Amino acid sequence: MPIRLLPEVLINQIAAGEVVERPASVVKELVENALDAGARRVDIELEEGGARLVRIRDDGIGIAAEELPVAVSRHATSKIASLEDLEAVATLGFRGEALPSIASVSRFSLTSRTAAQAHGARLEVEGGRVGEVVPHPHPVGTTVEARDLFFNVPARRRFLKAERTELGHVEDWLRQLALARPDIELRLSHNGRLLRHYRPSGGDAPKRLAEALGPEFHARALGIDQAQAGLRLHGWIGLPTASRASADQQFFFVNGRVVRDRVVAHAVRQAYADVLYHGRHPSFVLFLELDPRRVDVNVHPAKHEVRFRDGRLVHDFLFRTLHEALAQARPGVGEVAAPSAPQGPVPRPVAGLPPWRGEQPRLGLSVGEAVPAYRSLYGSTGASTAAALLPAATEGPLPAIAAAEAGMPSAEADLPPLGFALAQLHGVYVLAQNREGLVLVDMHAAHERITYETMKAAFAAQELRAQPLLVPLTVTVGEAEANTAEEYAELLASLGFELRRTGPQSLSLRSVPALLADLDPQPLLLDALAELREHGRTRRVEEAVHALMAGWACRSSVRANRRLSVPEMNALLRDMEATERAAQCNHGRPTFVQLPLAELDRLFLRGR
Repeated sequence: MPIRLLPEVLINQIAAGEVVERPASVVKELVENALDAGARRVDIELEEGGARLVRIRDDGIGIAAEELPVAVSRHATSKIASLEDLEAVATLGFRGEALPSIASVSRFSLTSRTAAQAHGARLEVEGGRVGEVVPHPHPVGTTVEARDLFFNVPARRRFLKAERTELGHVEDWLRQLALARPDIELRLSHNGRLLRHYRPSGGDAPKRLAEALGPEFHARALGIDQAQAGLRLHGWIGLPTASRASADQQFFFVNGRVVRDRVVAHAVRQAYADVLYHGRHPSFVLFLELDPRRVDVNVHPAKHEVRFRDGRLVHDFLFRTLHEALAQARPGVGEVAAPSAPQGPVPRPVAGLPPWRGEQPRLGLSVGEAVPAYRSLYGSTGASTAAALLPAATEGPLPAIAAAEAGMPSAEADLPPLGFALAQLHGVYVLAQNREGLVLVDMHAAHERITYETMKAAFAAQELRAQPLLVPLTVTVGEAEANTAEEYAELLASLGFELRRTGPQSLSLRSVPALLADLDPQPLLLDALAELREHGRTRRVEEAVHALMAGWACRSSVRANRRLSVPEMNALLRDMEATERAAQCNHGRPTFVQLPLAELDRLFLRGR
């Protein structure tokens, strides 16, 4: 077959295969055009999930009558005119492919009017064949209709799902847009019935958040707003206790555009690594703002993906911001809104509540009791390291972080976030009273987190020691991994891996991190190389060390049925208030539950 130019209609239908996947794709492209035109209200009408009809009405600036035929031409746009414009694009659309692609696979009409025109104009396109522009009554703004989607491409039409499924995709996308643009009014109707109405929030972002995701999301989320190095990250991240079985509440926006990006996903996963159950997914609504010239949005025709000019900087900024925010998820910060422990003179005890004074209480098992467990699981290296990471623990029980020289406050308003202990319940839970009501603390889970964070802090203050191997280990890798090992040899050495390249696809491993000497080093090394190759840095070794410490912390923490005195229970509460991530244990379980007085009153029908 000779080389020849394809017909324009076929070119547009090929492009439609990339741009128009389903009715939700049509809605996305047309609504984004409306927003780029300055619309403040957008009405979306669907029939049969959008397969029968998609109609978008907006109150934007409109399109002049003489420009209507140009608007449905391929690569025609008002948003860019040069390479400089493309590199700094700030609009949602810019490729000039959406309208001709949609028009080539539907019965399409475009009706519009600008403020300068006395009346509107209408243009119809059927299966890519463009008609004549005719006068048509219309207010300022634009209405776009796409009927019988894929009527002339039956193979594509057969790939459409059930009506309810296609409608669900539209609702999901509209929810994302509602979060990105709380200033815009959005209405969605289906088969003549109003389904969604997002009203302008008037600057009240949590209001739109509640409309889109429900009021419980904001109640169980941490607000963040951090700026650095020309980057600004703001929005909300769900508390670890609000994790979900699927990643259905993860929304990330770059300069107002919803995107899916591996750099972002990796940074978020690492930030939550210490506080989530395995297999659980965090929820978040995050907005990243940066100079448009520092991000390339011209990666995919559907514009779901972006490419950052400095991906490593973005990754580190996201990880550090989220990691620090989650570290504050502890009593008194986030979940329990209460003031810090009172400063100054010690107040008098409250009558009827157990006073606690005296020497600093000691809490927990000694490392000596736990060493046999370490020795059996990790060998003598693990046991000695655990003892070194818990100062003074080998001589007795673990010392409490908080000072015990404090008495009960004279007023409830002066109670610390977790209040003061009243009793121990079934040898498992600590019962405490704070100003909000009743607090139940899982003493093992809480002490496990305190011990774990103490170990991490002690480990961070030390250098990671390497243990030479008696016989070097030959590791077979791909050529790309071998190149990465050479490029990052110094960094890997600082992590305890001394490597030498012995061939195009082989490495000689001469030392490993001392703390991980009893583990198989090859899988960890390969994971580290893969992460270095993709992101330019790795936390695999640190994560492996932390996993080891989490096991030690679990085995050295106070166990069920261990009888605690009131001073020991109060010391545990004060330690929790001073410990990062104390709202969850090392496995992601909550360490305490707050029962407000209003809830207790409801249980006992008080005030009715």
